[in-house]
Amino acid sequence: MSDTSQALPEASKVPEVRQMDMGDIGYALRAGWQDFRRKPMMGLFFAHIYVIGGWLLYILFFVTEQIWLSLPITVGFPLIAPFLAVGLYEVSHRLEQGDTDFRRNDIFGVVWRQRLRQLPLMSWVIIVYFLFWSFFAHMLFALFMGPSVLMNVSSSYAYLLQPEGLLMLLVGTAFGAAFAFVLFCLTAISLPLLLDKELDFVTAMLTSIAVVKRNPRVMIAWGVTISVLTFAAMIPALLGLFIALPVLGHASWHIYRRALEHG
Repeated sequence: MSDTSQALPEASKVPEVRQMDMGDIGYALRAGWQDFRRKPMMGLFFAHIYVIGGWLLYILFFVTEQIWLSLPITVGFPLIAPFLAVGLYEVSHRLEQGDTDFRRNDIFGVVWRQRLRQLPLMSWVIIVYFLFWSFFAHMLFALFMGPSVLMNVSSSYAYLLQPEGLLMLLVGTAFGAAFAFVLFCLTAISLPLLLDKELDFVTAMLTSIAVVKRNPRVMIAWGVTISVLTFAAMIPALLGLFIALPVLGHASWHIYRRALEHG
């Protein structure tokens, strides 16, 4: 019997949480923009997966006359962006180390190897969370608008101007914000942490929560920054995401580096 324990990497020490300030957000955005400019094709490649996926979803909703689903999907779709940005974290990691000669296949190789680590488990947390949000939005729609409306939604948003529709939007927005905030606390720095260190995904999520808890003002401002830039980029047929997603992905790596001690 072969001893496989020698093949297992040694567990990393959990980094200490740093005290952050608002200047860290500006630094991260500038560094993210610089990383995107240095390796634009990498950012555009990962962004086009997200954008094309969004287009296909909206086309499906129009074809199946389920246009009402575009509302919760628009709110929930950005929730899976952190997982898609894993390749961008690796790009920023290599640039930070002075490695500028890597190729696209080098990044793909690192992303592919994550299947043997903790990132797949973390991705399942995000996916299940997204599916639960979609189910909850469906239930909320039926609760306020009634099953008959749910089964006969046309391609018009006129039903949203009814009192029930406006109340549904108000309540849905509040719940959506709460859903997004909880997931943000779990993933704010956990994904780049799992890429960088040998930790389990539960420890990574607890560390992410600890960062938000110690730096609530900075991290909430960072979450609002991500939300505003992402939704603004989604307005012109998702085209703005070709720029916003790579920059925010790279910037998230730099927020992670500023949030923890790496000595």
